[in-house]
Amino acid sequence: MVKTQSFFIISDSSGATAQTLAETVASQFPELKAEIRRFPFIQTESILTGILKLAKKNNSLIFHTLVSSKLSAQVANYCAKNDLYDIDCLNQPMSYVSHLTGLQPQRVPGLIHDLNEKYFKRISSIEFAVENDDGKNPHGLPAADIVILGVSRTSKTPLSLYLANQNQKVANLPIGPSLQIPEELKLVDKAKIFGLLNTPEKLSRIRKQRMLSYGLNANTPYSDPENIKKELDYAKNLYRKLGCLTINVANKSIEETATIILESLDLDEETFED
Repeated sequence: MVKTQSFFIISDSSGATAQTLAETVASQFPELKAEIRRFPFIQTESILTGILKLAKKNNSLIFHTLVSSKLSAQVANYCAKNDLYDIDCLNQPMSYVSHLTGLQPQRVPGLIHDLNEKYFKRISSIEFAVENDDGKNPHGLPAADIVILGVSRTSKTPLSLYLANQNQKVANLPIGPSLQIPEELKLVDKAKIFGLLNTPEKLSRIRKQRMLSYGLNANTPYSDPENIKKELDYAKNLYRKLGCLTINVANKSIEETATIILESLDLDEETFED
């Protein structure tokens, strides 16, 4: 039997961190339908009061990242008086850091989003990924920190954008028996090249869904498993010649694939959420 539970995400910044935690928790309950609502950039007691009243009405579980100790205490006190559960994703970790280091937090909302050097580098990386998506700018390949190769529908674009958010300049290139490999690829260090694979069966399903979303016939040479197998065999041979790392993404999330790439390059993920 499927049960429904309301989750409220309250933050004085974007709330992305608290939402990720809530979604991770909810994912562990297959029979739970989580209704998640996010309330970002909350910095006044009056607005917070209205949200808390709404949370009470929905019997919501509250995840919050409020830098202000006053607002955080307001949530905790309201929940205690109204039999609601709340998870403070920020203040307890900050208190631990203070205890260990003797330092005190500034308690200024949005500090992580300050327009610092890392921020501008991330914006530049995202722009680079867009300009060098799907092989449309081969001249950008030598300038990339990471080059992703793959046949159609192996998640090259979302992976590129995810890595761009980690401050990496990423170019991706579609490959296949009928596609020409640009000369610029020869100028790229093989350690920076990553070849994506998938199974013929899964790629066939993904491509059929793609065709249906366009209102077209799902059964085409593009989605035929035998043709896809030929494409994958071509990709494997190419990756072998290039000497690049090959990653089968069939059962991997974008985050898992990105972690493999970053670890291969001895890089750490850099996140910019609150």
